[in-house]
Amino acid sequence: MTVLYILVPVAMIFVILAICIFNWAVNNGQYDDLDSPAHSILFDEEDPAHLSAKQSSDDASNSSRNTHTQPED
Repeated sequence: MTVLYILVPVAMIFVILAICIFNWAVNNGQYDDLDSPAHSILFDEEDPAHLSAKQSSDDASNSSRNTHTQPED
């Protein structure tokens, strides 16, 4: 029974840590573009259509990351 006095706070610390890591990942754009990496394995790297699509997705992800930054004072 006394082990619960240790396990409950340790479990709460793990939950708080997991929430903090998840919030960090969302705020840093880790979940912005989930489709492009999965589709990129289907195309040839030297295909011009693939390169232009990759460039446009990179531009879109960079512009979305810029909206997440804080304005400077």
